[in-house]
Amino acid sequence: MKLPVWWLVGLSFFSDVLMAAPQEISLWRHMSSETVVRNSLAAIQRFNDSQNKWRVVPDLIPEASYTLSIRAAAQAELLPCIIAIDQPLVPNFAWRGFLHPLDGLLDDKVLASLNTTGKGVYNGRVYSVGGAEVALALFTTKSLLEKISVRYPTIDRPWNKTEFMAVLDAVKATGDYQYPLDMRAQDVTEWIPYAWAPLMLSWGADLIDRSDFMTVEGVLNSPEAIQFGLWIQSLVQDKYINAYPQNDNGFVNGDIGIQYGGSWSLTSYYNRFKEDLAVLPVPDFGHGARIGGGSWHWAMTESCSYPEAAKDLLTFLMTAEEQAAVSKVIGIFPTNANALELTDSYSEEGRWRMLFDFSKRFSILRPETPAYAVISSSYKKAISDILNDMPPKLAFDIAVENIKVAFERNQNYGAR
Repeated sequence: MKLPVWWLVGLSFFSDVLMAAPQEISLWRHMSSETVVRNSLAAIQRFNDSQNKWRVVPDLIPEASYTLSIRAAAQAELLPCIIAIDQPLVPNFAWRGFLHPLDGLLDDKVLASLNTTGKGVYNGRVYSVGGAEVALALFTTKSLLEKISVRYPTIDRPWNKTEFMAVLDAVKATGDYQYPLDMRAQDVTEWIPYAWAPLMLSWGADLIDRSDFMTVEGVLNSPEAIQFGLWIQSLVQDKYINAYPQNDNGFVNGDIGIQYGGSWSLTSYYNRFKEDLAVLPVPDFGHGARIGGGSWHWAMTESCSYPEAAKDLLTFLMTAEEQAAVSKVIGIFPTNANALELTDSYSEEGRWRMLFDFSKRFSILRPETPAYAVISSSYKKAISDILNDMPPKLAFDIAVENIKVAFERNQNYGAR
């Protein structure tokens, strides 16, 4: 039987549709460690393999120029559909109109499954989501703690300031180390605001008044902040820390007794010390132990032409199963509590469960304000000046003035 022409034309059309290649979706992320990047790209490939409607095409951009690249692309209206973004920059990018809100796009159950550090919020709306988190801690060896006969700190009872300084004295007295403590003072990236500001919060100061997210006078340059700055200077002057370490290898090489660092270094630490490695909570300097919270997230840009693709990808990446898969890199753990029991390392009996517990108990987000970029740069400059012997009051006063000028220049960033 001869088929009608119209039927053959229709068959050809539907065949073409069925055989059409998936729609390509552009994605940018920063270049970080090889292990983390490989892990992230594997997750994107799993999404591509899981369906045939979209094909996410990732581009890797050097971290040092990543933020500037996004701003330049936004001004040229060349942003990709999906970007990786450091959580504290979310309010600024949302205020600038770069990002599209995710509440209303993602299912409410997806957003509800994430803890506080897994969501980037501005003006009450969610603009980014992250399925992986890290934690700050003190890293040392059990054998050293036994040698100097000090109390083993716990999450319920960290060392206080007096105990911590006594520990540093005892480590120094062994004569086995160039310095008893390393705080990575040489790192000029976001490390200082992320890792040092929470210590300052534990002294009773802050980067900004979090009741209005506008007041810095009397907060960043408060008496407590100045005392923190003086303490930092005393650590340098009394040779507890090196203000200019050449690299991050001091602890692994045996030149440092106690390392203040991030859980992303856990692999190298464990490979070096094995069962002797001790992962401890940070000290409580009087106002509770504090560590930085909020890691790299995913966001959809306002210019994304395929919001359904962004929805599908982000929903996929936020599932408990995907979070558990990403968390196979030790030192990185899920933001979805349901994913914990799917992992060997972070389940209730997991070897590194304490990292999740530290994050849940001690973490505090960097101030959720569009002004954070200038707060961060001003704070880094102040700490650098303090390390170079500038009086802390002067260093923090200058930082306060810089931040106040930024608020005035940007009309308080639209704050109510």
